[in-house]
Amino acid sequence: MIIEPLAQDCSGCIHERFQDYGDRFHRITLRAAERFMNRQWKLVQADTTERLNLYATVVDQTEIDIRSLLDDRIAEDRLWAAAKADYAARIAAGDDRELAETFFNSVTRRIFGTVGVNRQIEFIHDDHQPALPCPTESVFKTYPLTGAIAPVIRQIYSDCRALRIDHAALERVMPRIVENVEKRLGETNDRARPVRIEMIRHIFYRGQGAYLIGRILAGKRIIPLVMALLHPPEGVAVDALLMDADGVSIVFSYTRSAFHVQVKKLRELVGFLKSIMPAKPEAEIYSAIGFFKHGKTVLYRDVCRHTAECTDDRFRLSPGKRGMVMVVFDMAGHEMVVKLIRDRFDNPKKTTRNKVIEQYDFVFNHYRVGRLIEAHAFEHLSFDRCWFSDDLIDHLIAEAGQTVHLAGDRVIIDHAYLERRVTPLDIYLKENTDKKADAAVVDFGNAIKDLAFANIFPGDMLLKNFGVTRHGRVVFYDYDEIVPLTSCRFRKIPQARSYMDEMADEPWYTVGEDDVFPEEFSRFLGLSPEHRELFLSQHADLLAPDFWVTAQDEIRTGHIRHIRPYHPRYRL
Repeated sequence: MIIEPLAQDCSGCIHERFQDYGDRFHRITLRAAERFMNRQWKLVQADTTERLNLYATVVDQTEIDIRSLLDDRIAEDRLWAAAKADYAARIAAGDDRELAETFFNSVTRRIFGTVGVNRQIEFIHDDHQPALPCPTESVFKTYPLTGAIAPVIRQIYSDCRALRIDHAALERVMPRIVENVEKRLGETNDRARPVRIEMIRHIFYRGQGAYLIGRILAGKRIIPLVMALLHPPEGVAVDALLMDADGVSIVFSYTRSAFHVQVKKLRELVGFLKSIMPAKPEAEIYSAIGFFKHGKTVLYRDVCRHTAECTDDRFRLSPGKRGMVMVVFDMAGHEMVVKLIRDRFDNPKKTTRNKVIEQYDFVFNHYRVGRLIEAHAFEHLSFDRCWFSDDLIDHLIAEAGQTVHLAGDRVIIDHAYLERRVTPLDIYLKENTDKKADAAVVDFGNAIKDLAFANIFPGDMLLKNFGVTRHGRVVFYDYDEIVPLTSCRFRKIPQARSYMDEMADEPWYTVGEDDVFPEEFSRFLGLSPEHRELFLSQHADLLAPDFWVTAQDEIRTGHIRHIRPYHPRYRL
């Protein structure tokens, strides 16, 4: 195939910009080790935000360059098809080929405003899901486990020279580490089989934590092995050991900011992580290690495959109370929900469409500590009409007609957010009347506190705005009134001057736009009497200004709390 020079120039420009993105991404990632060892927690969060926004910054510049280069031929399909072929040849031998394809697609979608997909000018892999390759020793290092466990654990830490771990602190927790490993191996007599430990060669950093990620192979059995380290002023120490898939999955949760880890064989690394978290979707793994845009691409391809054929299943409105700002419907048989901004907002909501989008952008850029669901923003989605009942189509057009429209046998959605499905907390408490419900009530308060110390005030703290994950963790997903905690003024309700003040329809005191009265929270939570009593036994401090003002003071003085991504039972 003969490719004209202009198409080659276009391809070369995009490839050069992609390489620039990769270099800058890598440089930011490499700073994580130094930040951890120097306890530079504010810089950690700044790096996280910088890296998160890097992709859009580079795509913006690429679009400018390509428009200047192609000029009046910018929308010529044949030219772009040739550029795609040339680009495919440039990236064919690279370990980051799939990331490069996603980058090319981002540029074309930006320029063409593509609805659905354009197979002529985009890299599409929706017909099948390529199997993840088996990880090789370029990704991990092997430690045979033929004798005592403690020497092997010591060697693992010795090989992680960048951490400069406090050896006395390691020895203090060594008996617990050995005990836990022995227990897991002894559950099915695995010690009688050939056993080895495989540890990913590079350290995972996030927030104030560093993580050694590995697995134990005993026969055909794979046991996760994740060691979490912290760096208090007295030195680096091992804080926790996780050896079950559920615990590790929460560490890699879609409710947290991404890890900073060096990556050389991306697909192999994802394959390794998938082996210790088999239930976690690939898209979430990509996002969890910093490749948010490609994670979104993998999610979109998964959705395309899922909706490729009409089945008896159809989309449905999601269960739960009707939202004032969003229309939410489920993807039949899929773990995602679709959220659309309504054309009109019910009283007393005082917001706009642009403001709602700004709120979601705020959450995207905010450092997430395990209580905010990752929301993927999509433009110009196209679904087969057969996935929608007539009633659902009528409802979507009536409530979100600025966003949803029909084009032949396709349903076009101009702007949507895709999120992991969770059970609304109010529904969860009705469906569970045992210890699970009690645990969710307590974690509801924990979620509010975690958000506060991460400089987030949810605004609406109704049960319906919180959800429960499959692991029983309470998370927040209603972002239209979310604000920085430091922008609020927490006040105690002034004492009434008279009985007439108390009986008046309007407050007897002035209320500013940013004023918040924590005493009122208990009236709006919607808990049953029994659950309200349980909640107050653990979280009565949330109903007084002191808690909130203390959290604000911490944030304003630069103190950053470390909110652990694992249950206290894993701590050593």
